Amino acid sequence: MLAKILPWVSMAVLDIAAPIVVYDVASGAGLGDVPALLLSAIGPALSTLLSIAVRGRVDEFSVFILTLLAIGVLTSLLFDDPRLLLLKESAVTGLVGLVFLGSLLAPRPVMFLFGRRFATNGDPERIAWWNGLWQLEGFRRTQRGMTAMWGLGLLAEAVVRIVLTYRLSVPTMVVVNAVVPAVVLGVLIVATVLWGRASARAGAARAAAAAAGEGDGTPVARPA
Repeated sequence: MLAKILPWVSMAVLDIAAPIVVYDVASGAGLGDVPALLLSAIGPALSTLLSIAVRGRVDEFSVFILTLLAIGVLTSLLFDDPRLLLLKESAVTGLVGLVFLGSLLAPRPVMFLFGRRFATNGDPERIAWWNGLWQLEGFRRTQRGMTAMWGLGLLAEAVVRIVLTYRLSVPTMVVVNAVVPAVVLGVLIVATVLWGRASARAGAARAAAAAAGEGDGTPVARPA
């Protein structure tokens, strides 16, 4: 039970609450907007490191997140305008969305790799099982569809936040940048879970129909 709750607690405390509190405390102590914004990234960084520590390994997803954090820190050092710093966060999100969409042209889309990470928990047998699912046309269609959904969702979120960056005050955008991505992420996760379950049920129904067809001598189409 704790293992299921911990990621959500970590997101609420480190990814949402911590950036807002750290920014308010730092700016209230007299720091400028840019240093305060840089300090507010400590929470999300700790969240990622905590996830790696709990799982005891670094996988594709962890490397992906750490790379984004590293890019964010390096680019932040180049900015002395708080709005450009806020804009950078939206730009990184948009870049991630483009990576998702671009992976549709690759042999395996991003969601296949992320799905393998969460569905197998690193177990070699389950990894082999997950990789074997790629031979099923329905599974391939689902993974590509989920990847497109995430890519478009992240890209849309980035565009909205870029517009808001120049329409809202910096303190307000700190809250927006902490809350909106978490809400969008939550919606995408719920949609992915529901889509995955529906796809699994459809696959089970097809397998049952195939088994029934084989039993009565009816020709059955094999997965691609």
